[in-house]
Amino acid sequence: MSTPLIGISTYLESSVRWGVWHQPAALLPAGYHRLVQRAGGLAVMLPPDDAPASAPSVVSRLDALVIAGGPDVEPVRYGATPHERTGPPARERDAWELALIDAALADGVPLLGICRGMQLLNVAFGGTLVQHLEGHVGPPGVFERHEVKPVPGTLLARIAPEAVSVPTYHHQAVDRLGEGLTVSARATEDGMVEAVELPGSGVALGVQWHPEAGEDVRVMRALVDAAAAARG
Repeated sequence: MSTPLIGISTYLESSVRWGVWHQPAALLPAGYHRLVQRAGGLAVMLPPDDAPASAPSVVSRLDALVIAGGPDVEPVRYGATPHERTGPPARERDAWELALIDAALADGVPLLGICRGMQLLNVAFGGTLVQHLEGHVGPPGVFERHEVKPVPGTLLARIAPEAVSVPTYHHQAVDRLGEGLTVSARATEDGMVEAVELPGSGVALGVQWHPEAGEDVRVMRALVDAAAAARG
């Protein structure tokens, strides 16, 4: 059996420097592809496309999809006015990644949203976001840790049933839950939503933390295993 192909969405930055070059770049922290590889998958990067309508064609070639973390979702996507602490929009990513999510859900392709990816999954189902909260982000560029507790009976609880300390770096979170989604984990300290899933859909899961920044591969392995099982 061939190794499942796992697509990961990427950042799109207007100016990045490496070597003698200073150019626009599509990029992704190495933790993402390394986590996919450790979980038994083959990673491929999916940079934003100017034609989101091509998303179904892209997803049809994948065995599973990961929507990576990154900048804040533009508030217009969920009918809100920008908060003063909300970051600048990343419209290319919003349009492309929402199209990828729609295509994955339509085709039953296993899906994992990480941080921003979880928030986009909630928005895709008509949910809204808290645009700023304290206590879930450390100094710039440094992951904090806090404990999350899975909700019994959910897919996430089957994957990782115990409360666990996770790497975290976010200042936004789920506010109104998207229609049809289920909360599958909360922060132990303040009850903030830390994971959501779509019941009865195989694997369609979002986690607020950053598994690519830690050692726990269980969530990613569940995605890769679901991808392999779907291939038969």
